[in-house]
Amino acid sequence: YKLSVAPEMDIMEYCRKEWRGSTPVAKRMRKGYEAVAQKFASIRRVRGDNYCALRATLFQALSQATQLPSWLQSEDFAMLPENLLRKYDWIKQWQLKQKRGRKMGEISDEIKECAILLRQKWKNISEIKDPIEKQEACDKLFKNEEEEYSVYEALKFLMLNTAIKLYNDDKNGRRVPVFSWLLFARDTSSDPCQLMHNHLNHIGHSGGLEQVEMFLLAYALQYTIQVYRLYKYSTDEFITLYPNDPEEDWPVVTLITEDDRHYNIPVRMCQETVL
Repeated sequence: YKLSVAPEMDIMEYCRKEWRGSTPVAKRMRKGYEAVAQKFASIRRVRGDNYCALRATLFQALSQATQLPSWLQSEDFAMLPENLLRKYDWIKQWQLKQKRGRKMGEISDEIKECAILLRQKWKNISEIKDPIEKQEACDKLFKNEEEEYSVYEALKFLMLNTAIKLYNDDKNGRRVPVFSWLLFARDTSSDPCQLMHNHLNHIGHSGGLEQVEMFLLAYALQYTIQVYRLYKYSTDEFITLYPNDPEEDWPVVTLITEDDRHYNIPVRMCQETVL
């Protein structure tokens, strides 16, 4: 099995290997990596196959998990696929990885299995106290292709559920975050059904997550995703938060990107930062 998240490497060593030239872009990237290296000692490369935003975010969340998030604790969590399918017939066209054309019953059962697997993995990993053991358990999950892709299916479905809630809240005159308007202002996702067909069904197959979908992922997980966007070094957007006005009690995960398409993971916070 190939590990989807490569072993640690010194962050500046990685930068020197990747960005040797003297072009303005290479110089900016080096400056960006130097800034990240003030806070983190190492980097782990994430396999780039259109799942990398989900992979990097989930890997970071599980690596530091000490408890099950409240949304995973609820009784209804495993029933979510069934309940949504009962209300929204169009969800039958949800596209599971490498498996097309299923009957309705099957699709809700399959997503339910994915959801239960996500909860079980999160619970098991969060209960491990020893940091080395915890890391080994994470690595093990991200080496097992079948399980790994199943938990992404659960995450994508969670994003759909969150989008449906936001869409309905807005329609019923409740306050919604700004990104929700942007999400549904696109020609390709004017409602959750279109969002599923044109975006969520393609994640991992023919496309990754767009900027506005990073907000949706953060809301679905109830995590703040902090991203060092290296090509934006020396601008206000160098460190971007999804959402930009996070809830105070949401845990934070940190990612690195050079282009807003592929994400890697910074690890090992430098001592002075931890203090």
